[in-house]
Amino acid sequence: MNAPADIAPDRVNVLWFLPTHGDGRYLGTAVGGRATDLPYLRQIAQAADQLGYYGVLLPTGKSCEDSWIVASAMLTSTEQLRFLVAVRPGLQPPTVAARMTATLDRLSAGRLLINVVTGGDPIENKGDGIFLSHADRYEITREFMHAYKALLAGETVTTSGKHIHLEGGQLLFPPVQAPHPPLYFGGSSDEGIEVAAQTVDKYLTWGEPPALVAEKIAKVKAATRKHGRRLSFGIRLHVIVRETSDEAWAAADRLIAHLDDETIAKAQSVFSRMDSVGQSRMSALHGGRRDKLVVSPNLWAGVGLVRGGAGTALVGSPEEVAARMDEYRSIGIDTFILSGYPHLEEAYRFAELVFPLLPLAHAPERAELSVNTGPFGETIANEIRPAARRAS
Repeated sequence: MNAPADIAPDRVNVLWFLPTHGDGRYLGTAVGGRATDLPYLRQIAQAADQLGYYGVLLPTGKSCEDSWIVASAMLTSTEQLRFLVAVRPGLQPPTVAARMTATLDRLSAGRLLINVVTGGDPIENKGDGIFLSHADRYEITREFMHAYKALLAGETVTTSGKHIHLEGGQLLFPPVQAPHPPLYFGGSSDEGIEVAAQTVDKYLTWGEPPALVAEKIAKVKAATRKHGRRLSFGIRLHVIVRETSDEAWAAADRLIAHLDDETIAKAQSVFSRMDSVGQSRMSALHGGRRDKLVVSPNLWAGVGLVRGGAGTALVGSPEEVAARMDEYRSIGIDTFILSGYPHLEEAYRFAELVFPLLPLAHAPERAELSVNTGPFGETIANEIRPAARRAS
């Protein structure tokens, strides 16, 4: 969905997350950890599908399972769920990425979303053979995107840029979604915003306080108008929702109960080496300190003590979380990409507690339920009692 550039969207999409880098009940410890093998990932994907989430994000990087292969493995286990997977400019040629995109879009019958990831960790990039400055990485991203989009649109591409060289590049089998699957992208630097303004469909931000998100959206809109384009906007957040606010905040405290100062310091040291402006903004919200974790009403930065990237969570009762989401919607956000620990249980919890309070663009069908107590006061699944079924 794409709301006009200066009008708040009246409906929102909510995506969940496939934790291909691991899952568990606590952060920064093996206590309560889970192996994210194929059966477990399938459970999460099927739950998200059945609960009515719009899609799922699959992360990318050396600490994750490959997002394309995992998404392919989920196709036959799901029906409506969309998969947001990453293309990596500088790591993939645009022709190869276009073939992968078109193939997965066809095999999924148009359930593919594309996350354009430039990458912000110089150490990880070098391990992948990328020895480029921050500015050069965004320069190659821009060149990549122009060629990639043209290929998906059915054009024959010949180009000789600073980084991308193609002669007669062509895609023989087109994607289902024309001219290409929706293109998502996040980048907080000036270079990243310029790439977004020129090439993508949806700009993503990590979960900063609403005032900072509003400033960023205004900046992106101004850049986009210079190119005569419009973008829609999404946000990446964790969520800790419980039936009462006190229960939610207690759950937030439990999530980091096993963190010690050494583990936090090591994680913050890794984040500080990155040249990602978005990561710097996330880290600045709390400064690695446990006493600065509430950064805005119902917005908690405890996840960011040890997790890179998205480091904030909405915490509260269903009504509080829905109110905060509506605040983001009012400043232009139409897509929420959420996660919670553990991801299987929290997918159910969020959908059951918060979905009914949201103006969803993909509202799940819900059957009318009637109270039907059995002979001992239990609630049973339907009105066809075993005795009546035998008699019929």
